[in-house]
Amino acid sequence: MSLINKIDHAKVLNLTEQIPLDDDQVNSRTLVQRDDLSMTLFSVATDQEIGGHSAQGDAMVNILSGEAEITIEGTIYHLTAGQSIVIPKDARHALYAVQGFQNVFRIFSRVFAGRLS
Repeated sequence: MSLINKIDHAKVLNLTEQIPLDDDQVNSRTLVQRDDLSMTLFSVATDQEIGGHSAQGDAMVNILSGEAEITIEGTIYHLTAGQSIVIPKDARHALYAVQGFQNVFRIFSRVFAGRLS
């Protein structure tokens, strides 16, 4: 069984080509969905946002293109293509597109005896 099962293996990929950046939209494409790891591509059009929420594990956001404002527990961080930030487990966060952006969003969780911790 493949652990990364929603994207081609042994193939060079440009992740920005895997998720369209459409006007006035937020798009997502899940690459991995497991109890211990979630990996999703997002594209967020200029002036659009992914509203405040939290995650049950540490999250890492890698900006692939564009410019984002990421708010973590009330503090705003400005990220551009090639930059990343880690969001602590359970921290309230939101993403806003200053300039339409694409990112890969990973959530890492520990799993013990079938439960998240």
